[in-house]
Amino acid sequence: MTKQTILGRVTQLAKANINALLDQAEDPQKMLDQLIRDYSNNIAEAEEAVASTIGNLRLMEQDHQEDVAAAKEWGGKALAASRKADELRGGGQTAEADRFDNLAKVALGRQLQSEKEATTAEPTIAAQTEVVSKLRTGLDQMRAKLGELQAKRDELVARAKSAQAQNTMLDAVKNIDVLDPTSELSRFEDKVRREEARAMGKQELAASSLDAQFEQLDALGDSAEIEARLAALKG
Repeated sequence: MTKQTILGRVTQLAKANINALLDQAEDPQKMLDQLIRDYSNNIAEAEEAVASTIGNLRLMEQDHQEDVAAAKEWGGKALAASRKADELRGGGQTAEADRFDNLAKVALGRQLQSEKEATTAEPTIAAQTEVVSKLRTGLDQMRAKLGELQAKRDELVARAKSAQAQNTMLDAVKNIDVLDPTSELSRFEDKVRREEARAMGKQELAASSLDAQFEQLDALGDSAEIEARLAALKG
């Protein structure tokens, strides 16, 4: 996977429009589950590729630092050799002084080579640094998108459960309306009232029968009193 392919893929996935995808889906929950799996896999692959890119950048930076350090070191050696040559030449040791001057030239050549290598690497390092920055940003966006996907899925599942509960409740209410238990209660109440009226009728009937008996008893008492008074008159 090339760096450009990695960057393009990360950018494309980070810009994915979740709502548009859901609008086209027959089963949004299943699609979200699949998207979450795909995103998780893509993020894992992208993280590995980005890590490799960062590793390559760090190697180039290390090489650049080594070239810079080498250029500085060779510059120091050239200076030391040149000073030694001047010292020897001042003492009349021309041949030895020339040898140290030649060493200084060799050191300067190495310094120049290290500087060129460091200078050549700098644009590549700058470009790779920019690529790594974009890749990091893309990965952060992908992780945020994954969080959005997971939140959408949880919201959708919660809404589905809520809708199911509401439908269950409404179906139960509908069944209650169809059965109309109040009519059954009304019929039962009428039956109870009829039984109560029947009991009241029996009570009244029993009361009237008892009154008649007491009236008969009173009539018998009057007859006995009359007979007693009649007997007293005759006596």
